[in-house]
Order: sequence, then C-alpha cells, then structure tokens
Amino acid sequence: METIFTENAPKAIGPYSQAIAAEGFVFTAGNIGNDPKTGELVPGSIGAETRQALANIAAVLAAAGTSLSRVVKTTVFLADLKDFAAMNAAYAESFKGHCPARSTVQVAALPKGARVEIEAIARKA
Repeated sequence: METIFTENAPKAIGPYSQAIAAEGFVFTAGNIGNDPKTGELVPGSIGAETRQALANIAAVLAAAGTSLSRVVKTTVFLADLKDFAAMNAAYAESFKGHCPARSTVQVAALPKGARVEIEAIARKA
C-alpha cells in the first residue's frame, strides 16, 4: 500500500489519508468542496461545492499518477437529495464521455456543514 498526499488538495481533517494506492487502484477519502488554500468551503451553490470536491479528487489522483478519466466508481453523499439535479449537472462536467459507476445517498450531516461529499476509486495509469 502507498499513502498518497498532495498540497494541491485539502489536508485531512482527521486521522485518515487523502488516498491509498493498492493493487493497481487508488481509493480516495471523501472530499467536500473546501478550498485547499483556506480549508474553508467554497461559497455559492451545491454546484460550486461539487466542482471543488471533484477538483480536490482530481488533485489527489494526479499525485497518485492517475486521473478522473480512470475513475471506475464514485460515491456521492448529499445532505439533501433535493440538491441531486444541481449536483448531477456539476458532476457531469467532470466526466464527459466516461461515466463511472456511482451511488448517491442522503446523509444526516457532512463535515463543516458541506452539502456534498464525494469519494472515488480509480485505476492507476
């Protein structure tokens, strides 16, 4: 196993790694829409949070030598399923021509009051 870390994504806010590479795959931790420089949630809509969460995942995957184009599975956690359509539209921007398998679930709450958290599994390049 290899621990993945990059300054280009938010630091872990608990005792976990940004990602772990193992057996040809990269498993990311859940990412919310926080800015890597400030650690604060990006202002704006659920779309803005979704885009930032995926940008954070992309940065972690790049540090592991792979990319969003190699993602095979994501899990999306929403604080409110009423945000599904807006999240889905922003999510689709990152996965053009390639749609990983995905689960989306509503949860009671997310860290820092986030509205969305996303985790991914990708194949190593």
